[in-house]
Amino acid sequence: MTWLPVLVLVLLFAMSLSISLGAASIKVSMVWEVIASKIPLIKEWVSSDWSASSETIVWDIRMPRVILGAIVGAALGLAGAIYQGVLRNPLADPFILGVSSGASFGAALFFVFGWQVTWLGNFTLPAVAFLFGFAALMIVYFLSRVENKARLETIILAGVVVQAFIGACLSLVLSLSNEKLQTIVFWMMGSLALTDWSYNQVVLPIISIVVVISLFFARELNMLGLGEEAAYHSGVSVQRTRFYLLVLASIITGAAVSVSGAIGFVGLVVPHIIRLIFGSDYRLILPLSIVGGAIFLVGADAFARTVLAPREIPLGVITAFLGAPFFGYLLRKAKRGYF
Repeated sequence: MTWLPVLVLVLLFAMSLSISLGAASIKVSMVWEVIASKIPLIKEWVSSDWSASSETIVWDIRMPRVILGAIVGAALGLAGAIYQGVLRNPLADPFILGVSSGASFGAALFFVFGWQVTWLGNFTLPAVAFLFGFAALMIVYFLSRVENKARLETIILAGVVVQAFIGACLSLVLSLSNEKLQTIVFWMMGSLALTDWSYNQVVLPIISIVVVISLFFARELNMLGLGEEAAYHSGVSVQRTRFYLLVLASIITGAAVSVSGAIGFVGLVVPHIIRLIFGSDYRLILPLSIVGGAIFLVGADAFARTVLAPREIPLGVITAFLGAPFFGYLLRKAKRGYF
C-alpha cells in the first residue's frame, strides 16, 4: 500500500493543475488566493484583490468541475475493477451490463419530454438517469437467472441483449428528438461542463458510501478470481456476493453517469493498468483503481477544455482517444496473467 499515498499526491497535483488551467486567463497565484479565501482559518490573511468574475470562474466553475471529475473518475475506476473481478473478464467495464445505456435512455427521455419533478428540481435529470440505469441492471440480473442461479456467461449475454435493446430504444428517441438532438448527443458523449456544487453534493455521499462498502469485499473478489467452486469451499456465498457486488458497482456507475454522461474507457483501462503493475490482489486493486480513475479523468477533463480553448471537446471523446490506443498497447505487451 506504499503506492497509495504516492498516487494520492499525484491526484492532488493533477487537481491543482486542472483548477489553474482554462480558457479565461487568470494568474495561478490569483487562483490559489481565491481558493485560500474560502478556507476558514486562512481567509482572514488573504487580500481580496481580484474581480468578481475571476472568483466566479475559479470557485463556482472550475473548482466543482475538477472535484466532480475526481469523484466520477474514482467511481468508474472502482466499478470497472469490481466488474472485472466478478465477471472474471479483464475486458469488462462499467457499461458491460447496460447500466450506461439505461442511464442514457433515461436522460434522452428527460430531454425530449421535459420531465420535471417539483421536489427534485434541477436534480431530476440525474435522478431519472440513475433510476433507468439501475433498472437495466435488474433486468439483466433477472434474465440471467437459470434455476435460481446467475452464471457468468448468462450475465454477460443478458447484458449484451439488454444493451442492444436499450440502444435501439435510444436510437428511436434520437430520431424523434428534433431540436433536442444536439443536447442529447453532447450529453451521451460525456461532459462536466454543466457542473455546479449541487451535483457534487448529490453524488459524493452515494459514491462515498458505496466505496467504503466495496472495500470490505476485497477478500471475496480474490476468492471469486479462483473460480466459483474454490470460492464456495472458502466460505464465500457466490451467488449472494456476486449480486451484492454487481449492485454496488452499478449504483456508483449509475450515479457517475447521471451527472457526467457516458464516459468510456476509464473503468476499462485504469483497473487493467493497476492489475498489470501491482498484481491480482484486490486489496490493492480496489483502492488504487479509485485513485487512478480520479487521476485519469481529472487529466482528461483538463485536456478536453484547454486543447481547443475556448471550444470544449466532449470528455468521452478524449478518454476514448487516450484509452483505446493505450489499451491496445497493453494487450500487445502484457506478459502476465490477469487472474
